[in-house]
This record gives sequence, C-alpha cells and structure tokens, in this order.
Amino acid sequence: MKVEVLKDIRHAEDEYKSIITAANETRRTLIASAELEADNLVQDATKQAEEYKKQCIADARSQATETYEQIVRKGKDQAAALESKGRQNVDKVIELLVTRFKGQLNVSS
Repeated sequence: MKVEVLKDIRHAEDEYKSIITAANETRRTLIASAELEADNLVQDATKQAEEYKKQCIADARSQATETYEQIVRKGKDQAAALESKGRQNVDKVIELLVTRFKGQLNVSS
C-alpha cells in the first residue's frame, strides 16, 4: 500500500511538472506574441507619425506658396496702379517743366 501511495504521489508530481512546463511554454509564447504585436504597433505608429509630419510640412509649404503668390500679386497690382497714375501725370509734369524752363529762360535774358 505504501508503494502504491508513493507511486501515486510520483505520478501526481510528474503530472504537475508537465502542467507547469506547459504553462511556462504558453507564457513564453504569449510574451513573444505580445512583444511582436507591440513592435508592430510601434512601427505602425512611427509610420503614421512620419506620414502626418510629411502632410503637415506639405500643407505648410502649400500655404506659404499661396501667401507668397498673394503678396506678389498684390505688389504687382500696386505697381501697375502706381504706373498708371504716374502715366496720367506725365503730361502735366512735362507741361510744368516746360513752363518752368521757359520761365528760367525769360528770367535769364
């Protein structure tokens, strides 16, 4: 009877060791799987962050280009307006210069 009890104990110990070994292997597998999934999540997040950064830079460049073009257009419009206004006054300026020149000639004589 003692031998039988000892065999049962030995059998139970072997069974528990087998269960513990299987549990440890499952734990290792789960940890490896979780680490792989975490690495994939980090890679995906890094990729998304890079794409977001590129998009922000592209948006900023586009906005800067648009602002630049608006400034250039406004400057050209102002230059054209000044040129037009100046051309309107050319005849008056010429007449004024001629009058003053004639006045200078009469004063000198």
